[in-house]
Amino acid sequence: MADNIYLFVPNIVDYLRVILAFVSFYFMPYDPYKAAFCYLLSGLLDAIDGHLARMLNQGSKFGAMLDMLTDRCTTMCLMACLCHFYPGWMLFFQFSMAVDITSHWFHIQSSMMKGSSSHKVLDLAANPILRHYYHNKNILFVMCAANELFYCMLYMVHFTPGPTLWPLSLGLWELVLYLCTPLALIKLGISILQLGAASHNITGIDQEDREREALNKRQ
Repeated sequence: MADNIYLFVPNIVDYLRVILAFVSFYFMPYDPYKAAFCYLLSGLLDAIDGHLARMLNQGSKFGAMLDMLTDRCTTMCLMACLCHFYPGWMLFFQFSMAVDITSHWFHIQSSMMKGSSSHKVLDLAANPILRHYYHNKNILFVMCAANELFYCMLYMVHFTPGPTLWPLSLGLWELVLYLCTPLALIKLGISILQLGAASHNITGIDQEDREREALNKRQ
């Protein structure tokens, strides 16, 4: 009997992530605490589904695509909300959304074209920054967590700076925002680098195909 890929445990976790994300979107206009809780819980489950896939031997191409698109779409929807709350920064959020979507799409397509089982699996010839980023789970977790916290804290600060921290005269959400800002900007830079590397890989595949086609015509 064939396995039902749709019912793999890590995929069920991702379905739950989607539900939590939509609950978060529902509360975003008026209830920051419920919205942030559901949003961050959805992000936390992202760190679990990969472990479950490896532990239960339930990795799948469908799961990898579902996981990546859930990540991208939840972040994009939060940034769409931030465009409304911070209209002066709309261009930055639009740029961030465009880079995030296109870089990951180009990257996963180039990975599949080269026969990789996942967009997180890179050969030793790949860009060293991207290789360390994807192969070092600690770096990957810290960068992704800081990026999500950056946008989530921007959302929270729109409503409240958070509990005041003495003697800093800062709210807790403001402090987390300031701490995460440099890492979020680095993450944006890595996405731009990822887009460039993936574009180079795809054009390299195009060139190989054209050379192979020209060789076949000569023969």
